[in-house]
Amino acid sequence: MHEGTRLFLELGGIVLALAVLGRIAARLRLSPIPFYLVGGLAIGEGGLLPIVTSEEFIEIGAELGVILLLLMLGLEFTSRELITSVRSTTPVGLADLVLNAAPGVVTGLLVGLGPTGALFLGGVTYISSSGVIAKLINDLGWIANRETPAVLSLLVFEDLAMAMLLPVLGAIAVGGTPAGVALSAAAALLAVGFILVIGARHGDRISRVIFSGSDEVNLLTLLGVTLIVAGVAEGLSVSAAVGAFLVGIGVSGKAVSRARALLTPLRDLFAAVFFVFFGIQTDPTALPDVAAVVIALGAVSAATKALVGWWAGARVGGGRRARARAAVVLVARGEFSIIIAGLGLTAGVDPRLGAIAVGYVLLTAVAGPVAARIVDERRPDHLDASR
Repeated sequence: MHEGTRLFLELGGIVLALAVLGRIAARLRLSPIPFYLVGGLAIGEGGLLPIVTSEEFIEIGAELGVILLLLMLGLEFTSRELITSVRSTTPVGLADLVLNAAPGVVTGLLVGLGPTGALFLGGVTYISSSGVIAKLINDLGWIANRETPAVLSLLVFEDLAMAMLLPVLGAIAVGGTPAGVALSAAAALLAVGFILVIGARHGDRISRVIFSGSDEVNLLTLLGVTLIVAGVAEGLSVSAAVGAFLVGIGVSGKAVSRARALLTPLRDLFAAVFFVFFGIQTDPTALPDVAAVVIALGAVSAATKALVGWWAGARVGGGRRARARAAVVLVARGEFSIIIAGLGLTAGVDPRLGAIAVGYVLLTAVAGPVAARIVDERRPDHLDASR
């Protein structure tokens, strides 16, 4: 069979399989992320139907998926919102970082991943899935609840923390020296600070210049700028993902809604490809060997994340039910845990990191939404005053 024919057949089959998996996830009212990971496991080496010709194409698509995920994340916030959220959420945010990175770091050291592998596993367990949680809050009708602003502010803090952590982890991934790692962290801090100030003062004006003309021109302009900034950031060992995130923050005003409409289909496609590619890189036969570690790590980190959520709900005056909702909704990990694990594999750490990350995301991305729905269904007959 001609190589081009085989490539198109493989890619078409993969995309259709993703559509089926997405439908199943929607029917079960769950995030599609675990289903895409399982799909990747099925077509990777050691899977049921290993791909032959399309892995290189999927790898490039996966890199674009990471960039688009972070670009869209940046579009969710204005500079002023980020500054306000960080100020109000710092105590809970710092506690979240310590309590939820610690289980991963300790587990990594105990299972022999080494200091570098343990650091990456700490990043995997730290950050909740903004995408899963935002969709869950919307699906359950929790938008107007008292605890929801506190939960969203905590997610913003985590996203900003990730923008600082990714350059450090990226520098480690390419074998950077301690001085190089410190320089990357400093560069990321300066870049984020600069974008926040410029965005707060001149974001609307810059957005009007970029977003003028047809949707086609706007899409090409935004993608071109994002890829160039991501490339420059990668060249400076700051992380392409952080560069894309900063571009998203810089877009403001009416341009944000137009950018979301243009980019959402591309983001959904390439994000799915990213999760599939990570699954391809993971040997499915390694999952049973790490199952006990994944279950223990999931249980401990679910408890620590729930503790942080309970505190966040209490700080805004929420009752017991509001605190319970904040506690369970934060349990799910997803896209950014996989991104961090991917950096770890790039750094050449123990391949078990990939298997642990896949199992961990599969577990928490399902357990979190299920727990949230259980809490939601146990409403008392009278009006819930904690809303």
